[in-house]
Amino acid sequence: MILIVDDDRAIRVTLTLLLERNEYTVLSADGPVAAMEVVRNHPDLELVLMDMNYTLATDGEEGLTLLKQVKVFRPDVPVILMTAWGTIDLAVQGMRNGAFDFITKPWDNGVLMDRIETAIALRVPQPQKGMGYRNVPNETDDQHDECPTAAPYIIGRSPSLQSILATAQHVAQPNAPVLITGESGTGKELIAQFIHEQSRRKDKPFVKVNLGGISTALFESEMFGHKKGSFTDAKNDRIGRFELADGGTIFLDEIGELELASQVKLLRVLQDQTYEVLGDSVTRRTDVRVVCATNADLRQMVNEKTFREDLFYRINLIHLQLAPLRERQEDIPLLVEHFIRQTCAANGLPTVSASDEAIQYLQTLPFPGNIRELKNLVERTILMSSPTSKEGEGVLAVENFKAAYQPAKHETSRQPSALGGQGSALTLEEIERASIAAAIEKHQGNLSLVAKELGISRGALYRKIEKHGL
Repeated sequence: MILIVDDDRAIRVTLTLLLERNEYTVLSADGPVAAMEVVRNHPDLELVLMDMNYTLATDGEEGLTLLKQVKVFRPDVPVILMTAWGTIDLAVQGMRNGAFDFITKPWDNGVLMDRIETAIALRVPQPQKGMGYRNVPNETDDQHDECPTAAPYIIGRSPSLQSILATAQHVAQPNAPVLITGESGTGKELIAQFIHEQSRRKDKPFVKVNLGGISTALFESEMFGHKKGSFTDAKNDRIGRFELADGGTIFLDEIGELELASQVKLLRVLQDQTYEVLGDSVTRRTDVRVVCATNADLRQMVNEKTFREDLFYRINLIHLQLAPLRERQEDIPLLVEHFIRQTCAANGLPTVSASDEAIQYLQTLPFPGNIRELKNLVERTILMSSPTSKEGEGVLAVENFKAAYQPAKHETSRQPSALGGQGSALTLEEIERASIAAAIEKHQGNLSLVAKELGISRGALYRKIEKHGL
């Protein structure tokens, strides 16, 4: 059952007809008093769709008060706010107070139904951890077989990873936007791909966009496309990323790098699912699932006014926080084994393994570059080493990894007891800065080689250099 709350009878009737055509049971109320009567007396209520103003006032206080009252009596029932573009700040206040989403007037019926279906679908209890998927072999599995899972590229059995995958699988079917956060190299793109492959859109495109590499001047052309002659260098028509992703999923990586001017343009297409090609006045529709990722603290950026709060709430309906590798040490043996097989196969080398002592050593390292850094270390070790032979198979010893490891100057493990010393308690930021500085010095300023060694893109390296004042 869905409750519509609006003082405009025409809106109540229109929404009732739309929802009933989609086989929902509907009740309506013309104001807060009637609305709370329904909330108190209908335990089967699934969703509330409500306006923000019910008298001549336009400050939204009536709507915010009603929202708080609904959440007191029915905290489990999602509330979708209806607002005009001019009062979107009210919707943001509503999101702070527990609203599930907001829709702007005049609404698009398809977009509205999608939001409603998503809100109701996400009320379903999440599956218990370990149900419906497997991500690593168990003790009885052949250790040299790939993991029998829908995502064999995701390696690990740590509780934090299992929890993330359980949530990702649960939210894959609805079209809810997902925000994936975590340090560089933790596998945010792989989780986005997993969500796409578990969704109803799996047979449609999965389009990846690195927003950190798109300037404000090129944002519209890159994302929405352009017509020939729309600007000086537009010698041909260009198809934008949203058009390429139509029907599928668009993955917006490094969204924290997006300039404010571009954030406004992105918000518009995410809100209405419409856009205009540069140089063309025709409004086009897009049907995409949006998954974003960043290693930035967007909440802090919102407080600092460098990231729009309305955009933050639009992309942050579902939030997945990936743990750094140093907090997933039980995954390191599996990841090392996977990267060894991968590297040996790619280079036509005989299969080797890592000794137990080597694995224990790797588990003491801080890995500021996370999984990407571990992968690079394994590759370097294999290519630089002459493994010892054990029962016909090469074995990488701890000395092999130590010789290939390239720590930053003054870097100290965060587990001093494992190294037999106290060590200095460097922060992750200090370790990252030192790692970059050492790599720049080693490669004499060749940033391509620096980025390759650190396992990050050149664009990400430029931003980190600026961030650390190098």
